[in-house]
Amino acid sequence: MPGEKLNVSTIEEARALVRERNPAHVKVGVFDVDGVLRGKYIARDKFLSALDDGFGFCNALLGWDVSDTLYDNSVFTGWHSGYPDVTLRILPKSAMVLPFENETLFFASEFAGTAEAICPRGVLRRVLARAESMGFSVRAAMEFEFFMFQETPDTLKAKDFRDLQTLSPGSFSYSLLRSMVQEGLYQEILDTFGSIGISLEGLHAETGPGVVETAIAVDEAMAMADKASIFKAFMKVLAQKRGLMATFMAKWNETLSGQSGHTHMSLWSTAGLPLFHDPAAPDGMSETMRLFLGGQLAYLREFAAMVAPNINSYSRLTPGYWAPTAATWGIDNRTVGIRVIPGSPKSQRLEYRVPGSDVNPYLSMAAAIGSGLLGIERGIDPGARSVGNAYAQDIPESRRLPGNLETSAVLLQQSEAAIDLFGPAFVRHFSDSRLFEARQYARAVTDWELKRYFEIL
Repeated sequence: MPGEKLNVSTIEEARALVRERNPAHVKVGVFDVDGVLRGKYIARDKFLSALDDGFGFCNALLGWDVSDTLYDNSVFTGWHSGYPDVTLRILPKSAMVLPFENETLFFASEFAGTAEAICPRGVLRRVLARAESMGFSVRAAMEFEFFMFQETPDTLKAKDFRDLQTLSPGSFSYSLLRSMVQEGLYQEILDTFGSIGISLEGLHAETGPGVVETAIAVDEAMAMADKASIFKAFMKVLAQKRGLMATFMAKWNETLSGQSGHTHMSLWSTAGLPLFHDPAAPDGMSETMRLFLGGQLAYLREFAAMVAPNINSYSRLTPGYWAPTAATWGIDNRTVGIRVIPGSPKSQRLEYRVPGSDVNPYLSMAAAIGSGLLGIERGIDPGARSVGNAYAQDIPESRRLPGNLETSAVLLQQSEAAIDLFGPAFVRHFSDSRLFEARQYARAVTDWELKRYFEIL
């Protein structure tokens, strides 16, 4: 049954909707620090009450990793706190009829109360409030590449993640053949997300076996982060309901290019005027755009954990695989970290190219926008642009991206700029969660190690 985006803005409108449709239960969801959608069904009357006061959820939602392994280094929660409930605030504007279920009402929510300081959506909201106080609004669009497989969770386990069958063989980027042969899948993706208010500006086959890329149409920054988060979660649902699997890992195979989560953005005045374009300036870049870019470059290394948040993220950030390795910029150059895209006053923008598809969109966008605002506040010039192959240029260590998650987590933890932008509670909690992830990986014995050392040593 097709979904539906509902025209709801306020708590009272949400209450009226639920009373009118009178479901026995409503589904609610929230995105955790890894961008994973968690949730449950709650009874109609409990939902109506929660519209005013929020509802409780065990705060282990903020105390475990993607495999539900409890952090052993969290200050916010742990066995020392007894894992009490945390309050979730329902977001009326998120109301929709789920596209996969029998007219089930769905509402997203965000962490409130004691957890608001570390809520990913709350972090972005505070950054955007800072932008507004400076007289800016932010428009953004996100692109995602994802691999699709003719597999199920059961076959993945049975195969131990080896010899996986991709949706299609070989590399055939922008293939109309692929999209026409798979027309049913492509049309279902377009229809499903269109029905819940997520307009896909583009959808096509990308380079690599079974790779699909989509671009979500531009919107206000918070709305874009909401849409991007829902897209990732629901795309996986759509695939599995078709007997397929979609992964947003940054890089699932060492011989193939990784999967990007590029973010396009521009600043506008709160009155609705574009601020990145100046026809009299070199490359049409206004001073506002230059300083915003300067801040993004200056803090990219410190904020890397928020845009490359997983162990696997760093496998993608290697030379020659369409992913940047340093805080560089250039004009319409796809080898740099941040690409300036010249255009009209309304279309001129920056493409933030470091994030992979594995990002939490709220945190990735908060890092990209927040660093740009610091550039304006502190008058940071971006320096000379890269021309040609940025991979081949001599880049100082201070502008090179960290090579692993542990280094990134420590840099974030020690960053005064991050504490200023995102708050000390978030920086402590998120950096600790990344250090925990790095320790989990350090204990693992990989196939590479077995093949390299088992017999010889």
